Amino acid sequence: MSDHRTTPRATARVTVPNDLGALQKVKEELLAAVTKHDYPEASAFAIRLALEEAVQNAYQHGNKGDPSRSVAFEWRIANSAITVVIEDEGTGFTPDVVPDPTDPERLEMPSGRGLLLMRAYMADVHYNDRGNRVTMVYQRPVN
Repeated sequence: MSDHRTTPRATARVTVPNDLGALQKVKEELLAAVTKHDYPEASAFAIRLALEEAVQNAYQHGNKGDPSRSVAFEWRIANSAITVVIEDEGTGFTPDVVPDPTDPERLEMPSGRGLLLMRAYMADVHYNDRGNRVTMVYQRPVN
């Protein structure tokens, strides 16, 4: 994503290096597109939180911080819903085996909180079979 865009795209497919600066630029474009499509501020907040967690997981857990790897993004912003897909080059994981961070015995452990937040703010969160691509769907609230 080396070009500078003045108009955020409602649909996009972007692959960037596993670099915090490059990942930040993609997040900024996506969030600008959410704002451009008149989603409420609370929606932008929810999407930002889920996006931050998913990108951090791809960068840190999937790609292990390796700058030779990349992260692929795809998004579609419509009036009723936003779909975001994030894929890393890691080996993947099995989301169902991640311990529940709300379990009283796990409250002090940070593992799993990102998944919990993503699921709390998005209408749907699912992974491919390999566990290295997450698809998140946000439904616009009905007024």
